Amino acid sequence: MSLPPGTTPATPPRAGLSSLRREWSVVPMLMPYLWEFRWRVLAALACLVTAKLANVSVPLVLKEVVDSLDPAQAALAAPFALLIAYGALRFSTTLFAELRDVVFVRVTQRAARRIALAVFRHLHSLSLRFHLERRTGGVSRDIERGTRGISTLLSYMLFSILPVILEFGLVAAVLFAKFDWRFVAVTFVAVAFYIAFTIGVTDWRSAIRRRANELDSKANTRAIDSLLNYETVKYFNNEEFEARRYDENLRHYESAAVRTEASLGLLNAGQSLIIAAAATVLMIFAARGVVASALTLGDLVLVNALLIQLYIPLNFLGMAYREIKQSLIDMDRMFRLLEENREVDDRPGAVELPAGPATVRFESVDFAYDPRRRILSGVSFEIPAARKVAVVGASGSGKSTLARLLYRFYDVTAGRITVNGVDIRDVKQSSLRAAIGIVPQDTVLFNDTIFYNIRYGRPDAPREEVAAAARAAHIHDFIESLPDRYQATVGERGLKLSGGEKQRVAIARAVLKNPRILIFDEATSALDSRSEKAIQAELDRIARGHTTLVIAHRLSTVMDADQILVMDHGRIVERGTHRELLAAGGAYAQMWALQQQEEARREREETARTTALPVTGRREFSDFGPTSS
Repeated sequence: MSLPPGTTPATPPRAGLSSLRREWSVVPMLMPYLWEFRWRVLAALACLVTAKLANVSVPLVLKEVVDSLDPAQAALAAPFALLIAYGALRFSTTLFAELRDVVFVRVTQRAARRIALAVFRHLHSLSLRFHLERRTGGVSRDIERGTRGISTLLSYMLFSILPVILEFGLVAAVLFAKFDWRFVAVTFVAVAFYIAFTIGVTDWRSAIRRRANELDSKANTRAIDSLLNYETVKYFNNEEFEARRYDENLRHYESAAVRTEASLGLLNAGQSLIIAAAATVLMIFAARGVVASALTLGDLVLVNALLIQLYIPLNFLGMAYREIKQSLIDMDRMFRLLEENREVDDRPGAVELPAGPATVRFESVDFAYDPRRRILSGVSFEIPAARKVAVVGASGSGKSTLARLLYRFYDVTAGRITVNGVDIRDVKQSSLRAAIGIVPQDTVLFNDTIFYNIRYGRPDAPREEVAAAARAAHIHDFIESLPDRYQATVGERGLKLSGGEKQRVAIARAVLKNPRILIFDEATSALDSRSEKAIQAELDRIARGHTTLVIAHRLSTVMDADQILVMDHGRIVERGTHRELLAAGGAYAQMWALQQQEEARREREETARTTALPVTGRREFSDFGPTSS
């Protein structure tokens, strides 16, 4: 997180702290932002003090106005000067309060922006394991409420709690100067009871509110998860099932929200009782003074006005404390995300990836997502610079795990992976990933334009290079056939494109990146045989001069590899060229025979279909319309 000059990042709250201490431990993390804008903070505080002085002066002027209008003391002329002063002080109270908010708003918005950015960056730095287990809806809601809580906390701490303390001090001083100690004593006792009652009830309500937040996040997570999997819901006709599950979460939230509002009513009633009792006692004292001629009618009005001006912000104090507590809870949930450990992190002194053609080596690599189930065992192989190595095997044999380890989404359990002789754990992750390009099996696109999704491979690439990459991936003509061409949007996760179209976009994106190391993870799995042959030839051309790892199911796509590795249950059971493995008559030869039989069967069925129907070529359907593959 970028902090103001001369400051250091605050330590995130520790998981072992008690709930109360943990909530308040986030406050020091906001101090650097106040220090960065210290002149704005001081100016806002000056406006605050001026507004409060004007506010307390209003009853004093009002007392003089009332006394000057008393028939026993009335002046010859109406007190126009006092009335003008009264109006000016009223206006000044509002004016300086608004100036305070205008001056301070940049402080709160900058703090919210920087902390939200820090959380966003931290989430991107966490391992793939965290993102596979997270609930997107709940995380997004936590960040939203947490950033809103920052603005609320800063505003209420400085402009609600501090003003109440200042105003209480000024009112107490006026009461002590104008009246006797009894007025000050009653005010002190009432304020002490008020604060104690407010804090006690609010702390009790916080547990209810925290539970309501958790249920709200859970309901939001359920809704987003269901909408993200819209097609699956439709496939299985489970709209009502999803609606019932969502409604169940909403029902629990409804119950918690009702309890929250009921407890709020109790709090407000108790606060009003304390205020009313204190006001009654003080007005009795003032009325007796007027009857005994020790006080004037203006003094009675002064006491009443001071009490109103004190108890209005005190009443607001209850709400302010509640909002502060809620902000602390919301911020705590957001800062918990910052406490998520980076499973994969750069070591101190991590270096840039050595330049030049890349040679990749897996040396006795063991790996397990869960210690109870090993995925890779003693995997060793080398991809020489500018050569192609293919990995084949049954589903679940560990093929795709090799790509995840090379990208360093996870660290190996044992052994090591090197690039140009350097352990990738000693290399900066950004440098390593900048050198690798991948075409994944499951291509997920951003809900943006086709141009944006291709250019994502190199965000500063000019339009001409984007179009060239699209041509290389055999998708340029399709894009040009669309009404909006490259500005056509692809929908959520690219759902407006067919599987083959999405994979071509992924290929174009990798081509545009032009990395030293290429990974094709089932890169043509979504294509039919005719399209696969066309794009496979292009992939072979793209791979020339690059260190290439091909993960494949269709063996016909890896026949030209310099070496083919056959994996089974996390181990390499065979290795060699296509011819060598066929001659060996082992697992690879059996897989080849089965796939050749399957390919022959598909070709017979395709021939039968094209003979029966006057259609040339297979046609895929996307939301942009039918496209010839």
